[in-house]
Amino acid sequence: MKRFTAIFIIICFVLSAALPVHADGPVKKLGRGVANVVTSPLEVPKGMGDVNETDGIFAGATWGVFKGAVDCVKRAVVGVYEIATFPVPVPKDYEPILDDPEFFLDKKQRNVSDYIRDKSQYDKDRE
Repeated sequence: MKRFTAIFIIICFVLSAALPVHADGPVKKLGRGVANVVTSPLEVPKGMGDVNETDGIFAGATWGVFKGAVDCVKRAVVGVYEIATFPVPVPKDYEPILDDPEFFLDKKQRNVSDYIRDKSQYDKDRE
């Protein structure tokens, strides 16, 4: 069984290298899947922070945990799917399933420096 699995993985890599190159290829799909599985637990604190920012601390501690847990499961399941199907161009041309964002804390999302800038602007407005 181990030998079959090793041969199957080698064949998948060889076939994926022989496929035509697209903007999103099989290697990116595999990397995206691994990244989604690894970073999926970070969706819980992110969900808490997002809800806390919009609705307050109590909503962040309750609804935010639930929202983060749902997003965590969603990102993990999509990651496992992308890992399992990385040599197959499904969806069309290896497009990402999650595009909001494609990767956890992608450029589309706010980063730590944005929060620091907002905090400094908040301090200026209070003066």
